[in-house]
Amino acid sequence: MRIAALDLGSNSFHLLVADVHPDRSFTTITREKDMLRLGDEVSRHGRVRDAAADRAVASVRRLRELALANGAREVLAVATAAIRAAANGSDLIDRFERDAGVYVRVIDGLEEARLVYEAVRASIVIDPGPALGLDLGGGSLEVLIGDHERLFAATSEHLGVALLTERFIDEDPPGKRSLRALEAHVRSSLEPVAEAFAAHGPRMMVGTSGTLGDLSAMAYAHRNGDEPKTRNQLTVERDDFRALHEVLVRMNTAERRRLPGLEDKRVDLIVVGSVVLDVAFSVFGQHALTYSDWALREGILLDAFARHDPDEYSDDSHALRQASVRGLARRCNSNERHCRHVLALALALFDDLQPMHELGPADREMLEYGVLLHDIGQHVSHARHHEHAAYLVRHGALRGFEPHEVTFLAALVRHHRRGDPKPTEELFGALASDERERIRRLAAILRVADGLDRGRRQRVHGLRAQDTGAAVLVRIAGEGDPELEVWGARRRRDLFERVFGRDVEIINHPARR
Repeated sequence: MRIAALDLGSNSFHLLVADVHPDRSFTTITREKDMLRLGDEVSRHGRVRDAAADRAVASVRRLRELALANGAREVLAVATAAIRAAANGSDLIDRFERDAGVYVRVIDGLEEARLVYEAVRASIVIDPGPALGLDLGGGSLEVLIGDHERLFAATSEHLGVALLTERFIDEDPPGKRSLRALEAHVRSSLEPVAEAFAAHGPRMMVGTSGTLGDLSAMAYAHRNGDEPKTRNQLTVERDDFRALHEVLVRMNTAERRRLPGLEDKRVDLIVVGSVVLDVAFSVFGQHALTYSDWALREGILLDAFARHDPDEYSDDSHALRQASVRGLARRCNSNERHCRHVLALALALFDDLQPMHELGPADREMLEYGVLLHDIGQHVSHARHHEHAAYLVRHGALRGFEPHEVTFLAALVRHHRRGDPKPTEELFGALASDERERIRRLAAILRVADGLDRGRRQRVHGLRAQDTGAAVLVRIAGEGDPELEVWGARRRRDLFERVFGRDVEIINHPARR
């Protein structure tokens, strides 16, 4: 189902056109953004003046045309704080429908929080839950709390970055008196919310929106020297954020503009966003922020899909990761039968040889995802398909994975074919030494399992693996004469033998599991 979501926010108008699949994964068709800053207009003048209104109508018309040109069956538009607060907001809504051909639904802060929550729980793993959510926009801050099953509570506060910047910031860099007044105002607004939400026992804090995304990337860059490869499920410790915050509030506009991770059009709003987040850390007693790059517009799509397919989400928070992996494999036309068969063989090797390889449940899970994705590079070309697969994993917008896990998974599929991974390679070299060793062990297992379906005929029905100390004996139960599969496994065993210091013997012998 191809749907367009149009989020008419206080800072930006966002369009997302996507195919929504039954597992709630998306295939993004196109994204577009117009930075209109209507929140500034409303904060200064109480209304959207004619010139700004004309720009807004033209933007909605252009975004609608773009959505239709990309095959959207529905264009679902919502407006939030700035248009709600504008004295002429209803007139602007009428113009959107009359002059741009788009019906716009104005939603209140609680509905906005509900839609954001739907996006968050479909984007990141909420574990441990419940999670406290912060959606920081230009006109308001939505605060919500829930776990991977349901939303417990939500509220909307007039703490948007455009609104607060207009009210409190009149110097560059901001003066100490202004910052103290701003902090006191935010604290007095959030302390009652923290008291009310404390009964739910939040165990993690999640942030959405462009401002919190920029702050997360900036804090990461401040500590590590460069921006993260991906932002979704990027977790920033409070101490790392504070190190950025203390520098940021003393900078002028020109100095802030040079900071990695900060979008240029947000350079005058980011100080207020930083103050809001700093106070939130304090009053809610949280020690880290995990960022979700899905927010309102993705929530609009998921809500629309739920009206067509009302089934509930799985109550397993980790099902999100598996659904995202399978969605990427499907989009790349991966050979599902082959991958499922190799997965069964790889997990059998992993389980039988656990005392030897000493890897744990988290590694078993990553092996599963690596197997399901190891051949997606064939979608681009058979030649060097392992490199194409790594690229697709890195840029596949996998949900529920932290950035370093995406790198780990990309490195695993990159090395599923041959050779010994080298620290000079970009992905492998980006990992810590213990992660590199885990990659080598998992890749070794994956290669043998992949070799056992060399002909892609699924002739090896099962296996038993035994570590004798000097060798690993792999007894397979095959259909007919699986000569090609035995040859394939023997051809792919070199890394296994180097990593574990054992010979590998493949024996065609009936096996019972």
